[in-house]
Amino acid sequence: VLVLFLSLLGLAAAGKLLVVPVDGSHWLSMREVVDILGQRGHEVVVVAPEVSLHIKPSKNFVMKMYSVPYTQEEMEKVFKAFFHVSFEEGSFIERFLRVYRGMKRITNLEVTSCEQLLQNKELMRYLEESKFDAVLTDPFLPCGAILAEHLSLPSVYFLRGIPCGLDFEATQCPNPPSYVPRILTHLTDHMTFLQRVKNLLHDIPSVFLCDFAFEPYSKLASEFLQREVTVLDLLRKGSVWLLRLEFVLDYPRPLMPNIIPIGGVNCAHK
Repeated sequence: VLVLFLSLLGLAAAGKLLVVPVDGSHWLSMREVVDILGQRGHEVVVVAPEVSLHIKPSKNFVMKMYSVPYTQEEMEKVFKAFFHVSFEEGSFIERFLRVYRGMKRITNLEVTSCEQLLQNKELMRYLEESKFDAVLTDPFLPCGAILAEHLSLPSVYFLRGIPCGLDFEATQCPNPPSYVPRILTHLTDHMTFLQRVKNLLHDIPSVFLCDFAFEPYSKLASEFLQREVTVLDLLRKGSVWLLRLEFVLDYPRPLMPNIIPIGGVNCAHK
């Protein structure tokens, strides 16, 4: 489906696309699409911090970088610590608290990066004057959504999912705990009554985690856009959702018309 989508873009007049990626494996998946768009004649501009894990320049797109107040070593230390504690054994409470602390450190890092982008007057002036046709971003972190709203551009979301089911809520997709298993529950779409209760209860800590993870973005967006806005408000503006789902591997779930499954587009190489 994605190849067909990109082929149709190639038949049309070349467009000008602003890409606001999320670092890590998120970028490794998106980069394949960005490279193809550049090869097909589209003008692609990627905005990224100077300090990153995998986002590097390419001949297929223009890279616009901005400075951040942390070093490569500091960033890698935070991410490695989070990945390490995520796989440690322990009780649910112990694992929850470890993940909470790790997410808090990563959130502080990512919000700082987004803030530096939005406060970079020279770069923002360039983006405002460049007359882009659309924004391609991974809404896992909503900095791209904030930028799309500021520039009044349609946004194309490229994602595997958003914590706490915000993608379900933003697109108004049904997400009943009776048969849509939550991530990391190890449940299937066929559950007993007690498993459904477990599935429902699993949402409670997730909502708590996401409240503190996304609240700084809501505050940042409200200050930058100069009006009260939440992350959910921004996500609802998404025009097209390119969802990296494959129902051969993933359990079936309801999808809205503007959600296009593109399973198979994943990390090809570093």
